[in-house]
Amino acid sequence: MILKARNIVRKYSTLEILKGIDLTIEHKEVVSIVGSSGAGKTTLLQILGTLDKPDSGTLLIDGIEPFQLSASKLSGFRNRSIGFIFQFHQLLPEFSALENIILPSLIRGDNMSDAKKRGTELLAKLGIEDRAEHKPSELSGGEQQRVAVCRSLINSPKIIFADEPSGNLDSKNSAELHQLFFDLRDEFGQTFVIVTHNEALANMSDRKLVMKDGIFIS
Repeated sequence: MILKARNIVRKYSTLEILKGIDLTIEHKEVVSIVGSSGAGKTTLLQILGTLDKPDSGTLLIDGIEPFQLSASKLSGFRNRSIGFIFQFHQLLPEFSALENIILPSLIRGDNMSDAKKRGTELLAKLGIEDRAEHKPSELSGGEQQRVAVCRSLINSPKIIFADEPSGNLDSKNSAELHQLFFDLRDEFGQTFVIVTHNEALANMSDRKLVMKDGIFIS
């Protein structure tokens, strides 16, 4: 088991977004979370990724209770243990692909040469090593998302959270990205939790969890 959440509740004012979520994720699982807009999927993902705190409930990631850590230790834990892939890539426009990829590694304290070596290896693994020095504006949508995937992998995280990762990609790039998740799971033992509206990706997953009105219904 890599993640265990129990009775996660999140409210905004009087509106209860998450109504007592229980979830266990095993090492090397690819789990998709689906449901209509407003079901609470992204709110849950943000809490599981420690970007937001629940109003009540407990979260355990790799044996650590992240919300019991100080702010600085939580930031370090997130940097080392968690990777993120977002729908809109969140790449810094002034940096090259390789520079974007290695930022989390440099924040962790790795030296530049080691970070670049690891980043270059990931670019090659994802088939875009020739785009290393290109800035995001010079990359296609599919290439930008592969750069974002490399960035999420640079610190060898325990778990990667992806929020609509293929939401802005055409069908060909979406299919390639979806297969990439499973290839990375098989090669690196990577665990993924993916919020998606893409039924093809959801149906490929080891488990598909359906959310409605702040709870899992299947």
